[in-house]
Amino acid sequence: MHLFEYAVLRIVPRVEREEFLNVGVIVYCASQGFLECRYGVPEARLRAFTHCELDMDDLLERLRSFERICQGRRHGGPIGQLPVASRFRWLTATRSTLVQTSPVHPGLCEDPAATLARLYAQLVE
Repeated sequence: MHLFEYAVLRIVPRVEREEFLNVGVIVYCASQGFLECRYGVPEARLRAFTHCELDMDDLLERLRSFERICQGRRHGGPIGQLPVASRFRWLTATRSTLVQTSPVHPGLCEDPAATLARLYAQLVE
C-alpha cells in the first residue's frame, strides 16, 4: 500500500459567493513519483450553475496549466520544473480565483492511476 494525497479541482465563478462545481481531481503519491490530474468541464451544467458569462477558453487554459504542471518538464513552466512534491503543494495552495482546489486529503492505495480514476468518478462525474 502507498500513501497518497488528493485534492478536488473546483470552478468558483463568483468567489464572494463561495459556491463551486467540482470539475477534476489531482492525485499525488510520493513513493510512486506520481502526480496527475484529470478534469472535465460540463459546459451546460456550468453555465446553468454560474448565472453569469464565463470565458470558457480562459477556463480551459487554466485547467490545462494544472495538467502541464503535473506533467512537469519545460512545458510546465518554472513551476513544472520543481520537484514533484513542490509542484503538488503549489497546485493545492489556497487561492482566491476561478479555479481552486479543495483541502488536501490523504489515503492509501495500491495503484495511484486507478485511484485517480475512482476519485474522479466519485467526486466529479
